[in-house]
Order: sequence, then C-alpha cells, then structure tokens
Amino acid sequence: MNSIKLENKNLAGVVTPEQISAYDKVATDAIYQIENATGEGSDFLGWAHLPSSITDAEIEDINNTAKNLSDNCDVVVAVGIGGSFLGAKAVNEALSDAFATSHKVVFAGQNIGEDYLSQLLNFLKDKTYGIIVISKSGTTTEPAIAFRLLRENLEKKLGKAEASKRIVAVTDASKGALRKMADTEGWKTYIIPDNVGGRFSVLTPVGLLPIAVAGFDIKALVEGARAMEMTTMKPGADNIAQTYAMTRNALYNAGKKIEILVNYNPRLHYFAEWWKQLYGESEGKDGKGIFPTAVDFSTDLHSMGQWIQEGERTIFETVLSVECSDNTVVIPSDKDNLDGLNYIAGKRVDEVNKMAELGTRIAHVDGGVPNIRITIPSINEKHLGELIYFFERACGISGYILGINPFNQPGVEAYKRNMFALLEKPGYEQQTAEIKKRI
Repeated sequence: MNSIKLENKNLAGVVTPEQISAYDKVATDAIYQIENATGEGSDFLGWAHLPSSITDAEIEDINNTAKNLSDNCDVVVAVGIGGSFLGAKAVNEALSDAFATSHKVVFAGQNIGEDYLSQLLNFLKDKTYGIIVISKSGTTTEPAIAFRLLRENLEKKLGKAEASKRIVAVTDASKGALRKMADTEGWKTYIIPDNVGGRFSVLTPVGLLPIAVAGFDIKALVEGARAMEMTTMKPGADNIAQTYAMTRNALYNAGKKIEILVNYNPRLHYFAEWWKQLYGESEGKDGKGIFPTAVDFSTDLHSMGQWIQEGERTIFETVLSVECSDNTVVIPSDKDNLDGLNYIAGKRVDEVNKMAELGTRIAHVDGGVPNIRITIPSINEKHLGELIYFFERACGISGYILGINPFNQPGVEAYKRNMFALLEKPGYEQQTAEIKKRI
C-alpha cells in the first residue's frame, strides 16, 4: 500500500470516470515504454530505477563527504540552477525550521542577480565556507559566474590548497569544463549520470549531497522513493502515478489547460517550484502541454482566490494535503473576545487550516474547478522521497500519453543563443550581427 493517497472524484463534472478510464491502454503502453526503454528519450530513463539502484555504500560515502564539509565549514554554498538547485532546495526547505537564524546550506548560481551575489559574498565574509558546485558542463552561465566568484574568494581567504579541500564538484564522469577543473585541482567529485536529466536528478548526488550537508536523512529519502518505485512499476488501478497521469490528460483534453499545485503548508513552497520545472520542462513542447503553476494557501486565497473561484474556467487544481503536522498549537480563549475567535478556542491551528482546505476545495469544485487531492501522511524524508518519485513517474507516463518526448528540453536553448550573441561570446559573431539589427 502507498503511504501517499490520491483522490480524483471531485472533478466538477468536467470528466467522468469512464473518460479517464479511456486512457488506460495508452497509459499502460507508456508504463511499458518506461520499463522497457522503448519510447522517445529512452536514453534519459536512468531516474526510473534509480532509487532501487542506490547502494548503502553510496549513501555512506555521500554522508561522509557531507560530514566533512559540515564539520569544517560554518556554511556550505550549493551552486547550481534548474534541476541542480530546485530538488535540494525543495527538500531542505520542507524539512528546515522556518525561523532558524542560520542554515548550513545556502544556494547560488540560480540567478544572475548582482545584488544577490554581493550580499552572499558579504554574508560569507566572516564565515568559513565550502562549495558544492553542480554542473554537467561547467559552462552554464549562471552557476559558472557564481562559482568563479566564490572560488576566487575562497582561495584568497584560505589559499589554493586549503580551498581545494572545501570544494566538491558534481559533474560529468569524463568530459566538460568542470570535470577538467576538478581533475586538475584534485577536488572531490561525484558523477551526474548521463541518463538522468537535471529535473529528475534530485535522487543523485546532485540533490543528495546538499540535503545530507543540511543534516537530513538521505537514506530515508531514498527508501521512500524506492517504495514508490516498486508500487508504480506495473500498470493497474492501484498505480497512483498512472491514475494521476490519466486524470490530468483527460482534464487537459476537456479544455483544462492550466494545473495549479496547491499546498496548505508553507514548508512545501519550494517543492511546488521543483514540480513546476519537472512538468513545465517535460511537457511544454510541440505546441502542447498543461501550464504548471502553484499557490500557497491560505495565503494566496487573499490574492489569487478570486481568479481561481470565478475566472476563466481553463484550470484544475492538484491539492497537496498533509495529514499530520509536527507540532501542536492550540488557540486560546479570550474573555473579551473582541476578535470573535472564541468559537474556535481550544482547537488546534491545524484543525482550522484543514477546514480552510476543505471549505476551499468544495467552493472551487462548486465554481467549476476540478480538484485532484494527494494526501501525504506527514512531511518527513520518507514521504518526501515517495512524493518526488510519484511525480517523476507520473510525469513520464503523462508525457507519453500526450505524445511528446518528456525527457528533452530543446526550447531552453533559444534564450541562451540570444544572450550569448548580445554578450558577443566568441563563436557567435554572425548571431551578434543579426540580433543587433533587431534592437
């Protein structure tokens, strides 16, 4: 049995169970394509059986490296963008104390913000720090800029030899600029598997090392993913990844072009950011694909709630519902009751939150917004591992149902070509001349 549950009964009359079941054969075919590596993009299916292939020795090695960094550094900077950033950020934020005065892991290379990098260098000024640099090539603009700045700063502070002990590179096995630098300088390295795309890489050292440095249990994370892998390998009514993929495709073909991932726990904000990349980059191609977006409720009910309730009916919601919070906070009674809250005095804050969730789901379904609900027992490493793999497997199935290659991302190169031309990168002379005519 899955710890995570899926409910797809409240679809506002947009699609029927029979219309969803009509996708059963193509979904079954998609699962076989993943299992037998016969579909488009099959050279990027390394994620599919990744959890079950990770050994205790590999986990121990990552934990040892994480301990070495943690013991010798006040803070560790994880440098990466896209899948080399969002997975670790999602897990670390979900498991961290929201009001901790300091975090063991901070992130860089996920933007080109000059003020951000300046503030980061200022933050690190009086701290001993290490660097985990994550890049297949080592030449991706955003992390390459951040790493060059941080490496120079660290080497000035400690000297080249000592700095080298505090740099770990997660990169290609044999090629690329970062691999060459790591081999030349003698940095500790981990490999990004050739057959795992960035957005599917959180369960490789790309995500596991920064998560381990932050002090979280990567073995439990992998075990959760492994359990979900085992229960979603075969087609059938109890395969919740298959059910999710079929339901969202039925809704898409019924005119619901936007999927809103909803959470009622602020700890899951960055998980939704990871999900947005996973589905946006996997399905947005060939003029097709559901647009993935996300909201934090009840916060965004006071900003986006009106549009969701009564705006254009092109949306559906997938709600992440957490059964148990980690803490207990009871609302006190007040003798004057000026705020009118005595009617909920003695109740837990989480009970109020759950009634807000239930009331909103009912209102949105009544307003014509289909709702899929995914229930998570609690937010811990095991259940996050399950949730990560669930969405990955469902993404592969959904993409094949849609009739696209869910494992490439040709469109992301367009902006890079223009940026390189505008910056007059060597080798882009013709593109530079052409683009300057347009501006």
